[in-house]
Amino acid sequence: MSELPTPDDAACAHSRRVARHIRDEIARAGGWISFARYMELALYAPGLGYYAAGSVKLGREGDFVTAPEISSLFGRTLARQVAQILERCGGAVLELGAGSGRLAQDLLTELEALGRLPEAYLILEVSPDLRRRQETVLARLSAPLRARLRWLEALPPRFRGVVIGNEVLDALPVHVVAWRGQRLFERGVAVEGDAFVWRERALAHPALRRAASAIPVPDGYVSEISLAAPALVRTLGTTLEQGVLLFIDYGFPAAEYYHPQRATGTLVCHYRHRVHDDPFLWPGLQDITAHVDYTAAARAAREAGLEVLGFASQAWFLVNCGLTDLLAAVPAQDAARYLPLAAEAQKLVSPAEMGELFKVLAVGRGVSAPLLGFACGDRSHTLD
Repeated sequence: MSELPTPDDAACAHSRRVARHIRDEIARAGGWISFARYMELALYAPGLGYYAAGSVKLGREGDFVTAPEISSLFGRTLARQVAQILERCGGAVLELGAGSGRLAQDLLTELEALGRLPEAYLILEVSPDLRRRQETVLARLSAPLRARLRWLEALPPRFRGVVIGNEVLDALPVHVVAWRGQRLFERGVAVEGDAFVWRERALAHPALRRAASAIPVPDGYVSEISLAAPALVRTLGTTLEQGVLLFIDYGFPAAEYYHPQRATGTLVCHYRHRVHDDPFLWPGLQDITAHVDYTAAARAAREAGLEVLGFASQAWFLVNCGLTDLLAAVPAQDAARYLPLAAEAQKLVSPAEMGELFKVLAVGRGVSAPLLGFACGDRSHTLD
């Protein structure tokens, strides 16, 4: 890991506190915890975890950049899909984990321009630090738009409208499973000295065992299974009276996720815009993520009585929703404005950037297809 920048003394001290907290948890559990529990503590332990403490996470000074940080074109284009859904069912917008607040800012501004503002713009944010940052960014909105904003502590019991999860499912804890001969093992975390190490145990978790047993992979395969992401989709599905859930994240259908050539899984860590594969390095200072199994998410939606309304690459979705029209509205002769915007659009749709790896899944109730974002390039058939 010599290529990674070294944290400063204060950050290292914070990471040691996080590590001590996790070691104490492992000791209380008898010397072993699942990786899902380790990931949950490293990311969300109150006042300590990566998303619960005060480090800068997004943008140039953070660890990674999301699409809304790259360009306002992302939120403005997404707004056209949101507007179509609101026209059909009315209601509010609920954003899960609003990051820096940039997406909410761009969405509300564009929805106002389109004449299709939601009844309210709700934000469910588990990170106190990120909520403060969102409040600062969204304070720039006009008073009428700010009046529609409301932060939630929990999901509402009933909801009508559009739920947006941009890079949410990938940040939920995952279990790590190893297929060894005819036996299944769960990879968890133990302590050697002061260091965290991988330790395998026979897989005992009933739901996890059922999920792992249904995945056909070669001997020696190691990968992640998320129980939390499908659970969230099912919960949202029972909450949704009418409307659409939109998930935007990097991931694959199950046939690609558990492809024989992807034999070591998808788990990655982000630190200062570097990507590496050691989740035990500097706990509390780095993001830990796994790609999304979109087949599992779609299955969970159907179990909750929702219909799959579309599944496409981010590139197809944004083009369908009018990204090129927004870009064309800026004269190419105005190079100072057009060239930076064109470069941003390229990052959003290029297969070498976010265009192909990121997917968009739409599931809903009481809203008929087709949706604007899936007019071309719909791959819903790959989720079966």
